[in-house]
Amino acid sequence: MLAATCLSLAACSDGDGKSDPQPSPRTALQFGQTADTADADGKGIVQITPETVVYVDKAGAHAPERDLFAVVAFKAGNRAKHAVTTTAAQGGFRWKTLDGKTIEAGNSEGAGSIDPTGFNDGGGKPTVQANTYQVNTVAFDITTVQKGGTLVYVDGDGVTFRWKASFTSSGPTADALKSALK
Repeated sequence: MLAATCLSLAACSDGDGKSDPQPSPRTALQFGQTADTADADGKGIVQITPETVVYVDKAGAHAPERDLFAVVAFKAGNRAKHAVTTTAAQGGFRWKTLDGKTIEAGNSEGAGSIDPTGFNDGGGKPTVQANTYQVNTVAFDITTVQKGGTLVYVDGDGVTFRWKASFTSSGPTADALKSALK
């Protein structure tokens, strides 16, 4: 009965923080939709919610090697009684282009150095303390034609989650993120 009440895109958990990973969604989620993902050790659940994507041709002193940076702000949440770790620091985030190419987060010196003021850190702070959430960012150095790609997250159990990104800067913190990147 419990399994029947879970959303098809979210894992069930009895609240003990142990992973109960769901199968990979057949279609991409929308930004703002949460996925319950296995933490880096596969022992807990991290809620990943990409909310905002901005495209900028400069971030502070950093210029892209290609045309621009795609910077994604996401929430990493933890409802368990112990800390959990995302796979962000282990290459968990990727950008899949419309022509099928995969780009890892922080794929250039500039993208790897982006650390917007007011967000926890660039690259996705991996540890999320008990009963909290934090807003992090990940950045990709892309060409103009690679805008509107798919954000991919691979969790600690190797399950892949996808969110379709907009072709334009959008999301609830787009203006704040753009300002923080100046």
